[in-house]
Amino acid sequence: MSIRVSNLRLPVEEPEAALPGHLARALGVSTPALTRWRIVRKALDLRDKRQLRFVYNFEVDLPADELEIVRRASDRPHAPAQVELHEEPPFSMPEPGREPLSHRPIVIGSGPGGLVCAYFLAQLGYRPLVLERGTKVNDRIRDVKTFDDGGAFHPESNYLFGEGGAGTFSDGKLTCRGTGPDVIRVLELFAECKGQQPGKPSILYYHRPHLGSNRLPAVVKAIRRKIEELGGEVRFLTRVEDLQFTNGALTGVNTSGGFIPASVVALAIGHSARDTYRMLAARGVPMTAKPFQFGVRIEHRQDVVNAVQFGPRHAKYEELLGNADYSLVASGDNDLFTFCMCAGGYIIPSVSQEGFFCTNGMSLSKRDSPFANSGLVVTVPVEAFEGTDVLAGMRLQEKYESAAFEIGGRGAYKAPVQRATDFVRGRATTGAPQSSYPRGVTPTDLRAVLPPVVAQAVAHGLPQMDRRWQGRFLADAVLAGPEARGSSPVRIDRDNDTRESPGVPGLYPVGEGAGYAGGIVSAAVDGLRTARAIVAKYGRVG
Repeated sequence: MSIRVSNLRLPVEEPEAALPGHLARALGVSTPALTRWRIVRKALDLRDKRQLRFVYNFEVDLPADELEIVRRASDRPHAPAQVELHEEPPFSMPEPGREPLSHRPIVIGSGPGGLVCAYFLAQLGYRPLVLERGTKVNDRIRDVKTFDDGGAFHPESNYLFGEGGAGTFSDGKLTCRGTGPDVIRVLELFAECKGQQPGKPSILYYHRPHLGSNRLPAVVKAIRRKIEELGGEVRFLTRVEDLQFTNGALTGVNTSGGFIPASVVALAIGHSARDTYRMLAARGVPMTAKPFQFGVRIEHRQDVVNAVQFGPRHAKYEELLGNADYSLVASGDNDLFTFCMCAGGYIIPSVSQEGFFCTNGMSLSKRDSPFANSGLVVTVPVEAFEGTDVLAGMRLQEKYESAAFEIGGRGAYKAPVQRATDFVRGRATTGAPQSSYPRGVTPTDLRAVLPPVVAQAVAHGLPQMDRRWQGRFLADAVLAGPEARGSSPVRIDRDNDTRESPGVPGLYPVGEGAGYAGGIVSAAVDGLRTARAIVAKYGRVG
């Protein structure tokens, strides 16, 4: 049992070194009595522009009577924080199960879900084999730079495919709505693997921890090396092309490099492996069409964002806090909301197939680009998919991404763009606006690359967001699109208890591509919990 201290609000200028004194006063104890305490959460409160504050939550272990301390702290008038008893189970993994494994488990995909699943399997002696269709992250960085500079598109080494998955080039946010020991353990793993930067707020508790796309590769490599040191193996440029069954039982995978036997497969394919979705559907693996996010990128000058978010003292707060981010929602028949906001960032081509175009955003660890961009998306309901089969949402993505590819000059991969004010007024943009997008832009009317339900939500929601910013959201903003890969349009079904695919024992859908996560940390936690389920059922390979 420990004590949870919540909502301790302090000016952002107050250093973390002063926290023990503030925490002791909140509890009504002496500072030396705080022998063990930790920050659980540190969030920025932007509501009062005259004085920005951090809001802290803590866990504290005290040698004195905890109930009495909580009672005294709660009885104090005008208490600076909420104080209550708190109990949370520790992180744990099960003992190995009894069902024998004749082959080591296979993990398909090396995004956060796949890597973390493989790490915990390796740590417990299961020697997993990770199959990654793309290249090592260093080769991937080279291929992505070549593409950004106007070079050829690499179908297996790009912003979406390769070591680390799509998250490697998507800003490096480590936010997660979930809490608890599994989330903490995943963040600890990232911190151990070069994820914690000197002089930066800890990724273990900061409300919006951000690594940057230049630092994530080091984290990815460090996790892979841990897997290999623990007896696992990672094979690159090995695309899984089919699952093999014998008498209804999973017996292995057919890959671009040949057949590999296996009775346990963790399917962490990511949300853009469309060829794999088609294979699974043909194989009769249970899947369900699901709503997914679709929209555009909106780009502003970063100094505008800073002025709006930090207020009249923005120069001071920029120096203390760096560039500002934001989060907005506009209500309507289909709510429009910001997603994956990249302060000091760049719009990038989120492309995994020749003949299609899609945007995303990223930023480096310093967040020092003069531009800020954010996804601006709506959740597309299944009823708007223009089809009723399980892959109808995927085909909807392809329809509009194909149109964007044509507008952007086919192999030129220019981004279709439109000034936000032009979009609201229903007129095409002429003249190329400034943008951080590396391969150039094509001014157009973005309604040509958006489903009607999305276009309507964007047109309805933009003026609401502009009012929230007192007329500064639309004035100089540029839209780029489509933004079609925010989440998977398919859920690969699984049993809530065993985490296995119904009717396909040994097949474990994992992470964002399977429809069970929405970011780096949530996918990684899903991978951890899948590893736990595999360990609980199966013994180690002999």
